[in-house]
Amino acid sequence: MAEWSWVAYTALEVLIAVACCLGNMLVVCAVCIGIRGSLREPTFCFLVSLAVADFLVGVAAVPLAVVLDGWVNLTPNLCLLLSCVVLVLTQASVLSLLAIAVDRYLRLHTPLRYKNLATQKRTWLAVSVCWALSCLLGFTPLFGWHSYSSLASGDNNKSSASPTSPPCTFLSVVPLPFMVYFNFLGCVLAPLLVMTLLYTRIFWSLQGRLQDSSPQAQASLLRERRLACSLALVLCLFAGCWIPLHLMNCLLLFHGPQAVTQGALYTGRYPSVPCQLSSQPCDLCLPHPKDPAGLCSNMEALSGGAGLL
Repeated sequence: MAEWSWVAYTALEVLIAVACCLGNMLVVCAVCIGIRGSLREPTFCFLVSLAVADFLVGVAAVPLAVVLDGWVNLTPNLCLLLSCVVLVLTQASVLSLLAIAVDRYLRLHTPLRYKNLATQKRTWLAVSVCWALSCLLGFTPLFGWHSYSSLASGDNNKSSASPTSPPCTFLSVVPLPFMVYFNFLGCVLAPLLVMTLLYTRIFWSLQGRLQDSSPQAQASLLRERRLACSLALVLCLFAGCWIPLHLMNCLLLFHGPQAVTQGALYTGRYPSVPCQLSSQPCDLCLPHPKDPAGLCSNMEALSGGAGLL
């Protein structure tokens, strides 16, 4: 890459990182400080988890994207560790989105059992499981599924002539089969398909209830549908940002380096990071005198006689 291109690329990554950090920090502050008792509600807990994951993407993953581009010389072990950190943070975003989808599905389809199922203890346990699973899946290359043997051998061959470590690049330590078969198909595409199915069921159920409900109940159902639309839009943005980059990895694996140009790789990398800026539902909380937290489900509102009018 030419020097001017490197400067432009680095400057854009810095701007993205700053915007990502500020945007998600505002989300965390708005939820934790602006809404009293919000962390007692499962939806807000998962939202904060998503915002924290995306904040860490701006703090760590975006700078590491620059580091892991061959411009810094690192030992193979350190290069692999930093590459895995990027995988952990992106996986945390995926699992947080999945947790939000499951929460909305349970809230709508099991309203009478929802409060007993989604207790505060179980909610934080689910958040902890999401992050623990993200670490387990993201750090998988550390347990042996890596490709830095050639990088390490090159480092050993050059050690006698120069003490400098070889350039660190993501694909020099993380193999393409791992990125395609494990990360893309198993850790990204599978959760996206599950979320698509859940939101399809939610929309289908809401459409049927809207047709059979009274005008008073329709207000709550319409609000739930607006929220579902917002969350589904987040899902579409996330998929649209990340899938092109994963498809490029598939082309690299099955057709070789000539299938994807370096310019296309950089172009595909840009949307995947700013996607974190748009990964927050825009109308998750709609305050109302009878429902100040904006979290009362349709059936809870109807059973309590609190039509949100």
